[in-house]
Amino acid sequence: MKNLMTHTTSKVLAGFLLGVTAVGGVATAAGVFSTSVVNACVDKKTQAVYAAVNNSCSASRTAVTLGAPAGTAGSLNSIVTKISPSVVTINVTTPSGGGTGSGSIFRTTSTYSYVVTNNHVIEGAASGSGTISVELDNGDSVPATIVGREANYDLAVLKIVKGNQPTISIGDSSTLKIGDQVIAFGSPLGLDHTVTSGIVSSLNRAVVTSGASATSTQSYVDAIQTDAAINPGNSGGPLTDSIGRMIGINAATATLGSATGQSGSIGLGFAIPINQALRIMNEIIDTGKATRPVLGVFFDQSFTAGKGAKISSLTSGDAAEKAGIPVGSIVTSIDGVRINDYVSAIVRIRSHAPGDKVAVVVTLPSGGSKTFNVTLGSAASN
Repeated sequence: MKNLMTHTTSKVLAGFLLGVTAVGGVATAAGVFSTSVVNACVDKKTQAVYAAVNNSCSASRTAVTLGAPAGTAGSLNSIVTKISPSVVTINVTTPSGGGTGSGSIFRTTSTYSYVVTNNHVIEGAASGSGTISVELDNGDSVPATIVGREANYDLAVLKIVKGNQPTISIGDSSTLKIGDQVIAFGSPLGLDHTVTSGIVSSLNRAVVTSGASATSTQSYVDAIQTDAAINPGNSGGPLTDSIGRMIGINAATATLGSATGQSGSIGLGFAIPINQALRIMNEIIDTGKATRPVLGVFFDQSFTAGKGAKISSLTSGDAAEKAGIPVGSIVTSIDGVRINDYVSAIVRIRSHAPGDKVAVVVTLPSGGSKTFNVTLGSAASN
């Protein structure tokens, strides 16, 4: 595994969290969130957590109290117990070896279930030369097939012929604030059923990740940054809020490097926001592939970082040309978010969906600033 980080004013370059051969064992980290006591209800079938209406729960839901002392209903330990059945370990075997990663069951029927994970966790088996198995919370291992994957977002959806499985509750990453408490689930270093907790350290962090092979597609992630310990093998596992709703998918960590190539967490972990991931997940299930938004420009990667993203050329007939943005313009803002370089520009565009309307502020080649209202185009996944 290779983990790299290069700091600039606008980006973090972080290596993928590649899996390692499982070494067995169980490790957990449990504690109590320093939040006020809140009444909630946990669905007995799906394990989703809901706010209690008038401090009461229906017959299909169990009452819990969030913020209660450890060891009692509503403590972090209690929430983890409710969520863990939807978290899985993914084992990949290839001719050259294999590894482990993590995932979440997010949709189920009476006969099969869908699991979301990172593309880099399973890309070694994507050519058909490897095998993928999913280990459920109860220890059962079932074969998995790839429904589809989107390397540009580092996401993949697997299917297992195992129905009526507990599914993870989906949250809303747009409501996150710096300082919010989060929980990371997964199988770091092969240690399944591992749970760590921390806070949201930053939002909209521009992160570029690249896979194990030289031909791997780079992913540009509008990431949630967290200090919850994330290590190799956590890849693809859920990052949840304090009541167990998935608000991100663990994707990368920054490390200081290691002579063995297998460094641990230094408190800089990154997750794909669920609002961005959910569109991709649903498109893959519906069509077998996903789409990404397109501005229709090429950026000058040698342009001085910190001064914006300079457009070196346009794609004929695409969004930027239709909006009238001239070649040589320097993008300084997209939808009110400052753009420091081409990486932050790509990340900001990809945080949207095809067809979204965005306000792009540029410095014109002739001087002066101008705002262009652009309707983003669409491209199929590679």
